[in-house]
Amino acid sequence: MTFNVPEGSPDLEYAKKGGVYVPNKDGATTWFNGDLYAVMLSGEQTGGQLGLIEAMVPPGGGPPPHIHEQTDETFYVAHGELEFLSGDKTFTASTGDVVFLPRGNVHRFHNPGIRPATLVFIYTPGGAEAMFVEGGDEPQPGVQVLPWGPERIDERMLGLLSKNDTILPPQ
Repeated sequence: MTFNVPEGSPDLEYAKKGGVYVPNKDGATTWFNGDLYAVMLSGEQTGGQLGLIEAMVPPGGGPPPHIHEQTDETFYVAHGELEFLSGDKTFTASTGDVVFLPRGNVHRFHNPGIRPATLVFIYTPGGAEAMFVEGGDEPQPGVQVLPWGPERIDERMLGLLSKNDTILPPQ
């Protein structure tokens, strides 16, 4: 039997013993820099073991190059194609492909196509996914998500990124 861990629950013992069940519409969903992110499992819900995110990446979408010093990322491309940067190499991953990017590696994904792409990614250990919940915008029904301008990358956002193990390298 599995249980849905209430958001913000400090007591995860029952989750560790019985698992966590999150119905598909219960993930915390936000707009973050032009993409739509649904945090389906948080580090808090998994005792810090992992964070699981579903992302819809519109044409032109994806984060800028960044680094996680303490967190690995694994990506599964559920639909579409995405261009990945790993260190100084770029490559295209398509539906069904899996990409593992270890901590300390400059990386990003980008949708250069004309159709949206969907991917699922896992942070190990969990915790970095809190950045989307804390720093994202509430989605508006019937409105297209737009990329952020440079004014959004202020001291507050840089602090939030740092708090969640995300560094923007100098450009």
